[in-house]
Amino acid sequence: MKQDLDHIYMKVALDLAIMAKGKTSPNPMVGAVIVKNKSIIAKGYHKRCGSDHAEIVALKKAGSKAKGAKLYVTLEPCGHFGRTPPCVDAIVQSGIKEVVIATKDPNLKNNGKSIQKLKRAGLKVTVGVLEKEALTINESFFKWMKKKMPFVMIKCAQTLDGKIATVTGHSKWITSKEARSFTHQLRNEFDSILVGINTVIKDNPNLNPTLKTKILKKIVIDSNLKVSLSANLFKKTNHKNVYIATTKNASKNKIGQFQKKGINVYVCTGKDGRVDLKEFFKILARNEITNILVEGGATVAGSIIKEKLADKMMILIAPKIIGDQDAKSSISGLNIKNINRSLKLRDICLKCLQSDLLVQGYIK
Repeated sequence: MKQDLDHIYMKVALDLAIMAKGKTSPNPMVGAVIVKNKSIIAKGYHKRCGSDHAEIVALKKAGSKAKGAKLYVTLEPCGHFGRTPPCVDAIVQSGIKEVVIATKDPNLKNNGKSIQKLKRAGLKVTVGVLEKEALTINESFFKWMKKKMPFVMIKCAQTLDGKIATVTGHSKWITSKEARSFTHQLRNEFDSILVGINTVIKDNPNLNPTLKTKILKKIVIDSNLKVSLSANLFKKTNHKNVYIATTKNASKNKIGQFQKKGINVYVCTGKDGRVDLKEFFKILARNEITNILVEGGATVAGSIIKEKLADKMMILIAPKIIGDQDAKSSISGLNIKNINRSLKLRDICLKCLQSDLLVQGYIK
């Protein structure tokens, strides 16, 4: 029964945490619930980077009632000074007698140290309740912390036969309005959106989120720096939030022009005349970009997969058939000769969006 209650209250904390999806980076999403006499007396979640952590929000609401209560939190409380004071000290001072934690913090400044500090202060501590769920909601944060690389999801929209455009390049629109609206909203959940220069030249997208308060970093892979300063992606955007990866093939004068305007241009090592994506993604991670939504195109998506930089795929499939082997496929450049070596997805999730099918899965 105790385990069941722990799961119930931790589920409440997890639901609170995801209310801030896309708003806390580079911090994780965290939820907290304070329980006393089997009743919830206070709840809280971390709303944005720099604001009170979930535990502090809940403790402030609980006030003196926190004494002798039980705290449920989706991530190990911080025990160091960062953008905010350590939460562990506040928990101990509040009189909380027991803490239930979903998972340890991957940040080496904590990583079990806060748990030990709570135990030394005489609090009972349980770790691992709904841990899998807690790891999933913060998969970007955990990868960024552990591997110093962003979590990468590739999104594409295609026909039943895997095409993203006809042989003439016509592609508007493959999927339904509902599907396009869904994926546009998805931008609000990510730190950044990435496209290749061919997509910029062909479609001239603005790459903006739907939320006006959302700051979305825009990333362009452009080996020869062909992008124009008049492109839509520079409009209604602070130039410091645009990141362009190029190579030594780019004009030094043009690089200088872009940098004078505050645009981040990185001259990366060239691999066969193309940007070294692994090198560039490490740069992005150092700039606190914890996750990337890849929206185009086929060559860029294929290159990211080939370099083993992609973690997840989201494929929208429209019930249409183009039926032309020369039409553009959604992924290109993998050149797989043996079907047994083809890319496989795991933990598949299917969903219908009006007439379209959404397929999500992690790359093996």
